Amino acid sequence: MGFGRRKDKESRPWRLSAKLLIACSFITVIGFSAICVNVMLDMRRSEEELARQTLENLASGIDSDIGRNVELYDLSLRSVANNMMAPEINEVGKPLRQLILFDRVATARHFGAIQVFDSTGKLIVDASTLDPLPENRSSEEYFTVHRDQPNAGLFISRPMLHRGAYAIVLSRRITGDDGSFLGVVAGSIRFSYFHDLFGRLRLDPNDVITVFRRDGTVIMRTPFDLDMIGKNLGDLPGVKRALSEPSGSYSGIASANHSPRLYVWRDGTRPLVVLVGKPWADIYKLWRIEATRIGSIMGALAVFVLGATLFLAHEISRRAAAEEKLEELATTDALTGLRNRRKFDAAIEIEWRRAARQKRPLALLMIDADHFKNFNDTYGHQAGDEVLIGIAICISDSVHRAGDCAARYGGEEFAVLLPDLSPAQALVVAETIRLKVEQWCGEAATTTVSIGLASVVPDAKSEWTTMVRAADEALYAAKASGRNRTVLASGPKLSLVA
Repeated sequence: MGFGRRKDKESRPWRLSAKLLIACSFITVIGFSAICVNVMLDMRRSEEELARQTLENLASGIDSDIGRNVELYDLSLRSVANNMMAPEINEVGKPLRQLILFDRVATARHFGAIQVFDSTGKLIVDASTLDPLPENRSSEEYFTVHRDQPNAGLFISRPMLHRGAYAIVLSRRITGDDGSFLGVVAGSIRFSYFHDLFGRLRLDPNDVITVFRRDGTVIMRTPFDLDMIGKNLGDLPGVKRALSEPSGSYSGIASANHSPRLYVWRDGTRPLVVLVGKPWADIYKLWRIEATRIGSIMGALAVFVLGATLFLAHEISRRAAAEEKLEELATTDALTGLRNRRKFDAAIEIEWRRAARQKRPLALLMIDADHFKNFNDTYGHQAGDEVLIGIAICISDSVHRAGDCAARYGGEEFAVLLPDLSPAQALVVAETIRLKVEQWCGEAATTTVSIGLASVVPDAKSEWTTMVRAADEALYAAKASGRNRTVLASGPKLSLVA
């Protein structure tokens, strides 16, 4: 029946309430999840920034220590090279020459003795002895560099075995007043210095510290790997950056175990560049633990909230369905299944006001079963109930629109409210109902119906009871005219028209 659709609309707010609850819960969960994700991302960025600052401080400390020792040793080399140019240096005895040359030379357990070689590579002075053994270093890299490149300055050799120990050789050119090559002054810093320096640091097992020469040659590395010492990595993009920029960082893949790392360097303008690396997995280790814990808690809360929401939504829907059922029972005639008098009065009140606001017609059919009392007395109440059910079915089959309301008005009387129908259109509906009842009764003509019809355009001052009285009067007129017919009440004062 058409009015059943309106009933669905009436129940819709309950369904919307359940959906709104679910939507709000989902939005809340998504909102809190977004906040949680944002917080965890901030924590991740904080961990990354902390790791970068820690590595920068570590690189800066190592670089400062190495740079200070290299500078200190270079000052000793400069002093020896300058003293070798003194005119009287070759005229004094060996003890005094040693005192003049090496008086201001820095000494440390990791520093090798400074040696002086002439222009042919022959050892002429050794800080460790007055009578050095014959030695020629003309084929060494540090000697040929100074011989062929007058502006080489301080030269640091590749890692090499020097005087019985692995070391790097630091050397400077001895240049005459006329710019001629007079020889080389050279000394060494043993690998023990780097081992001692790195040994004092508290490093994680996977941390890496690499010391590069300006051309990308690996001078030292921890963890120590002999295969990497002396290897040139200058072609690697990250190493190129470290050698060309004063300071910075980059993310790269470790050549040893192919794990991604964060690499940081400071003061890349020094002769030796320190590159410190830490695996991203170690940087994010604590963050992952915390993120897993927070994520698990948030996930459990989200499941609980969504589960509780679905349960409450189900309860709301169930309660709404129960209330709809109660509403239906309270507004439905138990025998015929049509709306009852209470529901009809509420519907006509609403439709009357709407029609008055919109200046639209409103029609009303008052239907009564003919000779029903005699039929009921003759065949019994059960047969009478079946007749009323049959009439209700005929009415339901003829009324289909959503706004129509068909009701059992009382006893054997029915009412049909037809919004937005003119008298002519309402008359068609009335005749359809009457003919269906007549056809349903068959040749025996068990019973028929008489119909009173009223159709008006309400105004603000009128009452719907006026239309009901007019339809009732039309119904009485139909019965007085012989029954099984429709009478229309029309005109300004709803006069009767047969």
